[in-house]
Amino acid sequence: MKHIGKVIVLTATLGLAACSNPDRFGAGGADGMGTDPYGAGAGAGMGQVTSGALDPTTPAYFNQTIGDRVLFAVDTSTLSPQARETLTAQSNWLMQNPEFTAIVEGHADEQGTREYNLALGERRANAVQDFLIAQGVPSTRLRTVSYGKERPIEVCSDEACYAKNRRAVTVVAAGGLTS
Repeated sequence: MKHIGKVIVLTATLGLAACSNPDRFGAGGADGMGTDPYGAGAGAGMGQVTSGALDPTTPAYFNQTIGDRVLFAVDTSTLSPQARETLTAQSNWLMQNPEFTAIVEGHADEQGTREYNLALGERRANAVQDFLIAQGVPSTRLRTVSYGKERPIEVCSDEACYAKNRRAVTVVAAGGLTS
């Protein structure tokens, strides 16, 4: 019985220690967009510029300078004027860097059912893909995927968080698309 008590205490201690590490997902937390003052793990749009972001032919430049995401209003897949501006810059970058392909991820906020949000995320990703194709990006360099509400940037119950999660993210990579 003495060993069982020690095992329980040791397990609980290790479990609590693992839960108390704020950097357990790498610099900046789970989404890489934390508050690292040196920008080591900064994500797109955080204001820090890394050396890769200075080279206009890199994904880092695309993410941080061009912008890798567009936001949507509630329950829509309609592109706003600001989204169209960002997507025009994305299409220009993709046309100037033909060695890159892109996967457009569609996302939704946590409101609504899983099925509804997967369909909404798909419509959002398709709207972005259609716009990029209309701007001249070959369809063979683009693919879409919907994550619905499964990959939120923030989890909370207010409009500020919901608005960040209603998005489409263009993820660029060198080489061909994989299925």
